[in-house]
Amino acid sequence: MVERDSSERLRALRESRGGAGGGGGIAYYLPVGAIALFLVPLLILPIFAIFWFALKAGLDRFFAALASPEAMFAIKLSIFVAAVTSAINAVLGTATAYVLSKYRLPGRNAISILVNLPIAIPTVVAGTSLLLLWGPIGLLGRFLEPYGLRPMFTPVGIVLAHVFVTFPYMLGGVKPVLDELEPSYEEAAYTMGATRLQTFWYVMLPALRGGLFAGTLLTFAHSLGEFGATVMVSGNLSMQTQTAPLYIYAQFEAGHFDAANAVAAVLAVVSFVIFYGVIRLTEKGPRRGS
Repeated sequence: MVERDSSERLRALRESRGGAGGGGGIAYYLPVGAIALFLVPLLILPIFAIFWFALKAGLDRFFAALASPEAMFAIKLSIFVAAVTSAINAVLGTATAYVLSKYRLPGRNAISILVNLPIAIPTVVAGTSLLLLWGPIGLLGRFLEPYGLRPMFTPVGIVLAHVFVTFPYMLGGVKPVLDELEPSYEEAAYTMGATRLQTFWYVMLPALRGGLFAGTLLTFAHSLGEFGATVMVSGNLSMQTQTAPLYIYAQFEAGHFDAANAVAAVLAVVSFVIFYGVIRLTEKGPRRGS
């Protein structure tokens, strides 16, 4: 009797959704079609266009465009800056997340808003603020200028800009894990005589592995494609401070579309691989905790 009632309810639910199996009516297909109508031109076709124009002239032209010294320098510089930025933020972001999560600081909410602010402001504004701080006439840069120290318009300035704009990604990957971590593990380590540093290294850091990897990958991906802050602090000097996004922009302006499309396709592939890794990490995380 119970099984018959359940079957009747399931059949009624399917019919209310547009026919047997839930896929026989307009009410079922309309949302799917509406989503496809927006996703195809806004997300799928632009990505397809990158590879179409990058490869339509043939693989020889594609690899020739990538093999130019300017393109190789831009790609290598972007990867180097992204790697350094990820390493710096992995340390700073994890330390900041630990302090905000485990210490009862006065004004902790205000500090949390402040450290997440870079994700909300335009990156061009971030680059301008760094120029006003570290530039030749900046608040701090003016004192470095007499000693020949010029962080702006150098790879150092690019790293500073990328650390600034990507910091919230690492913080967002690590802090939620720390907030959900059971305090009993820390307390058990303390009762066994472990110091705070030993407790973090042997107890908490292994639990943070998934969030740390995800935050690092997101930081790397965002740094790899960063444009707004970079163009303000780099000077966009070919073979000196020109990253891959700046190279793409410069080549498009010069009418060298093959070179721009080839580097754009490489960045798109790298970004896809990175975000695939992030998705895999986030899928595995809940299973480990369950």
